[in-house]
Amino acid sequence: MQSKNKNQIGITALYCRLSRDDGTESESNSIGNQKKLLSQKAKEMGLTDTKYYVDDGYTGTNFAGVR
Repeated sequence: MQSKNKNQIGITALYCRLSRDDGTESESNSIGNQKKLLSQKAKEMGLTDTKYYVDDGYTGTNFAGVR
């Protein structure tokens, strides 16, 4: 088993959620803006191993698929 250096951080999850005002036709402007802001902040904090989790059009009542 490989041990991590105490200064190493695993993957950083960046979560984006659809605004009710954007609709659900395609990936919304809101999601695109959130990705941009989260990416910038992660970079400022030195977090380079990031993964986006996007909730674009799903609610707690239709959470059948996650991208």
